[in-house]
Amino acid sequence: MSETGFPTLSSIERLTRRELILDRLRSSVASGELPPGTHLGETELSSSLGVSRGTLREALRHLEEEGLLSRDARGRLSVRVVSLAEVRDIFDVRFALESFAAEVACSSPALPAIVERLRAALARLEAAEREDVPARIDADLAFHEEICAASGNATLVESWRRVSGLARVAILAAGRETAVANMSAARHEPIVDAIASGDASLARAVLREHSAAARDLVAQRMAEEDASEAR
Repeated sequence: MSETGFPTLSSIERLTRRELILDRLRSSVASGELPPGTHLGETELSSSLGVSRGTLREALRHLEEEGLLSRDARGRLSVRVVSLAEVRDIFDVRFALESFAAEVACSSPALPAIVERLRAALARLEAAEREDVPARIDADLAFHEEICAASGNATLVESWRRVSGLARVAILAAGRETAVANMSAARHEPIVDAIASGDASLARAVLREHSAAARDLVAQRMAEEDASEAR
């Protein structure tokens, strides 16, 4: 901080570098370039990314808080590996948060504006269908975060963001084809329509069906992958 209380140029540059590294590492995890279980050594990473170990350490700490990375008993970081049980828990918690947010949105006087933002997020999700898998995952998560934002509850949104990091890992663990199958705009449009109707029970039911289908598909593909590796 400078004497005026504003961030100094060097601190802004450091934050910018950290954000760039965060985006790069997230993309590497999302693309499968860094698959689950990959050990992340600070020395090698800082050299390959061209940043200081301090900046890299800040980025890695952030990704650990998001749930994308995990630390073993020796303090070594690696890309998070999720179990089938965790996958079910992750999707169930997401449903609980999103369905509550949708119910709040349905009774909100700001519902027309909420629906407008959801339709904009839906349009971005549709546009992302022409992009790569990491971009599609980003658009999908952004759509679901918009549902949570409709609640006006900052704590709920923050809780959802923590779970979303684990959801990203679970989606990737199930494979790219599964990710693509779950992220079409057509699968998400009924959610917007249900919320737009103002019927909280309908919105909850549509979200339950959407979440359960995604959860079961991811769990099925992960189980198939585990069975294949066990042979």
